[in-house]
Amino acid sequence: MNELGTLVALLHGPDQPGLVARVAGWIFARGGNILHADQHRDREAGIFFQRVEWVPALAKTGKRPAALKRAMKEFSAFAASLGMRAAIAHSARRPRVAVFVSKADHCFHDLALRWQAGEFPAELVAVVSNHPDLAEVAKSYGLPFQHIPVSAAAKTSAEKRQLALLRKRRIELVVLARYMQVLSPDFLTGFGRPVINIHHSFLPAFAGGRPYHQAHARGVKLIGATAHYATADLDEGPIIHQDVTRVTHRHDVDDLVRMGRDLEKRVLAQAVRWHLEHRVLAYGNKTVVFD
Repeated sequence: MNELGTLVALLHGPDQPGLVARVAGWIFARGGNILHADQHRDREAGIFFQRVEWVPALAKTGKRPAALKRAMKEFSAFAASLGMRAAIAHSARRPRVAVFVSKADHCFHDLALRWQAGEFPAELVAVVSNHPDLAEVAKSYGLPFQHIPVSAAAKTSAEKRQLALLRKRRIELVVLARYMQVLSPDFLTGFGRPVINIHHSFLPAFAGGRPYHQAHARGVKLIGATAHYATADLDEGPIIHQDVTRVTHRHDVDDLVRMGRDLEKRVLAQAVRWHLEHRVLAYGNKTVVFD
């Protein structure tokens, strides 16, 4: 990785001949050096997707911030000339992340430890909870903890406090680490940025509460976990990552819960990492996740 960072673009739009060559040619003509490129074509929809990462020649100059900003703007205009939409990021920039929790701590511990170990190219700057239980845990990681109680009667006012906090802390991504509250459409619209949720089930099966109890009652042979972007439609947002593990008739509900927690940690961490590395392109209610 170049110490000055790279530019990463996620593009999608109507498929047409020569797109890969034209994108590569545009970067080459401006002295850029492509490090990674991957593409996908949705044959049914006729949509082309690409992730390209490159070192721009201008990053070697003294006025790097302004030059990078100009390069990103120019690439967006170039993509638009091809009928493509482009999201462009600078790899050295570390987004500000907030984690929402309730009482379950397994996903939170996993995320905090991975963040401390430097696995996530981001700054974890806020922990928000509807319960006070994890306040000391957050403190042990050196993370600011904000307790905002949520009740049916005061949900709207609680979400307004949450949104005010997110704006104050300049949060760019919210991760729901087993946050046991449904975010309202007004909250999601007001935040206007990605929210990643971990659902303790292999969606779309066993949506809603107590999925492991549902799975045990059904006698399933696989249980899973799903990380997805939160949308106004409960548990129906674009799926980022899923995984499963085998179970048998010998496993009781407690076994399924224990095994499921291990899945939840891994699936959520991977989804967050892919998002922060600009590998996830959401379109419609689906995602393309690039290698």
